[in-house]
Parts: sequence; C-alpha cells; structure tokens
Amino acid sequence: MTFVYRQCQPNDSAAAEALVALCFGPGRFAKSAYRLREGVHPVDGLSFVALRDGAVVASIQYWPVAVEKHQGLMLGPLAVAPEIRGQGAGQELMRLTLAEARQREHAWVILVGDEPYYGKAGFQKLAGGTIQFPGPVNTARILGLSLKPGALDGVRGRLLRARIDEAPCAASTPLSPLGAPRHE
Repeated sequence: MTFVYRQCQPNDSAAAEALVALCFGPGRFAKSAYRLREGVHPVDGLSFVALRDGAVVASIQYWPVAVEKHQGLMLGPLAVAPEIRGQGAGQELMRLTLAEARQREHAWVILVGDEPYYGKAGFQKLAGGTIQFPGPVNTARILGLSLKPGALDGVRGRLLRARIDEAPCAASTPLSPLGAPRHE
C-alpha cells in the first residue's frame, strides 16, 4: 500500500492531534519543546499529513523560533502511527516539508530527537550549549539542519518563541521573543 501526502487540511487536524496523543502521550506537554509551542500557531504551509486509505497515519509540523536575532524553525512533532513505522512515511514527510521550507526561504531547522533517524534527512547533532532550551532537555538530542549554506554557523544562545499568537500566553510567559511579558 502507498501513502498520499498533502498539506494538512482543516478536516485533518483532529485526526493528526489524536495521532500525536497516541504516539507521545500526555507527558509531551511537560517537555521543553512543547512549552515553545504554547500560544503559537504552526508555520503556515509546513503542516503535512500522510494518508492511507483516507486515514491520517502520519503528521508533521514546524514552529517559529528564534535564537537572538536569528529566526528559524523547530520541527515537531513528527508522529507516525505504530502500525506503519519503518515504512518511510515519516522520512517522506520530512523530505517534502524541508523542501517546502527551503522554497519559502527559511534558514534553519532544529529539533529534539534521535540522530540516527533524523540524520537520514540531514540533521546533525549541535555542539553542546550552542542552543539553550528554556527548560530541561538532553543536549545530545538537539539536532540542526541549515536550509541555506552556513545558516546555523552563528546561531548561539537561548531558544525562544519567534512570535506569540494567543494573547493569554503573551501576558504570562518568559518565553516571548524579548524575554519579557508582553502587555496588550
């Protein structure tokens, strides 16, 4: 059987979220990467799904982040239904979305994940301490990919949200781009 890949449609959202819940469980909300997503919408045009027989079996999203003045993307979650793992859907979603991100002129992507898996798409381990997450994270699992030559070379510092889309989060978070709460 083959997969059909497409940008996430509004009618895919509930199935994609259910798949993420199945793959990562409720503990995902405590992770630093999830904290960076609070109050932020995924990057337009980079949320994709894989379908098999019309059902969502894999999904991927990207989020806007910044390190100092450097704007980039954070990949995740990449969720693949347990029954199709190892069949290439996750790798193909990365290939398609990274090509789209390059076309949209994004400079770099980071993630927290396993290098043997994400390395197949070109991600490499970043030097320890290069990018600091706003909470505990295993620095050996911080991976990066330059979408433009050398784009990650000067990127060092604290990782923050590049924007906040939901006002309740904007007024109470230390993760805003300026490191201070915004009042609107």
